[in-house]
Amino acid sequence: MKKALFVVFCIIALCILLAVPLLLHQEPTPTPESTPTPTPAPSALQPAIANTIAFFEESGEPSNAYALLLLDVIHRRFGIAAFADALQGYDQIMAERPDQAPLLRVFRRIADHDNPLQYSDLEAVSEDIDLVTVPALYCDQLGLPSNYASMLDQATRIGNYMLTHALLACIWIQENGCKVPLSDASIENIYRANAALINDDPVVDDIELEAAAFLYLAGQGALVNHAFVERVIAVQNNDGGWLLSSDTPGDSDWHTTALALLLLLHVEYPSDSYPPMLAPPSP
Repeated sequence: MKKALFVVFCIIALCILLAVPLLLHQEPTPTPESTPTPTPAPSALQPAIANTIAFFEESGEPSNAYALLLLDVIHRRFGIAAFADALQGYDQIMAERPDQAPLLRVFRRIADHDNPLQYSDLEAVSEDIDLVTVPALYCDQLGLPSNYASMLDQATRIGNYMLTHALLACIWIQENGCKVPLSDASIENIYRANAALINDDPVVDDIELEAAAFLYLAGQGALVNHAFVERVIAVQNNDGGWLLSSDTPGDSDWHTTALALLLLLHVEYPSDSYPPMLAPPSP
């Protein structure tokens, strides 16, 4: 019996001797305090956005009235204080251009739900893209034309700015609480057709930026490839603006720059819910 206990004791001792070196060389388990936390790289969007805001601040009021409406949207949606007076600038342009005042007054509703529209102003609506969007802008007051669905389908088939404005019309119809007179499949087709306007080549132009910005306004930003956003940042001018087309020399364009800023702000500040593009009724 004593001999058996001695053998068991020797075996235990041998196991201890073999285990000690292994324990001495074992890596310590990291604790939450000792685990390094990676530092996120600063977003390239932030300086691009700051430079664009500076472009508008340093250049004065845009000469493009419709760019001012986009800046008003940016102010209401993202709280950019620099654009708090965008509607005031729009009204100033409208006062200085009486020949354009009727049409400018029509689109003023983007920034003022209670816009004092004169019904004779609607006679100034003649451009094809405006004939697509204006019914959507006032659908809660005037309803939609009986042939409006075919108008949207035709605009989608024509493409380019007619296509982007068909998308804009869908946004406004929904925000005004009206029913979009299209099937879900047709609306999905408008989304994807706009996404197809964004090419893979390094040139960035106004139509691509409009398609991308409008897709984000429609809650369809996932259809915009992030590689395009990177190209947008890469072709930003030193003054903080963008050209109508990045391969054509010239000055930064107000409209294109406002669209680029609208796009970058959506990418930098993603949200499941934004304030509407159209100004809400006065409380």
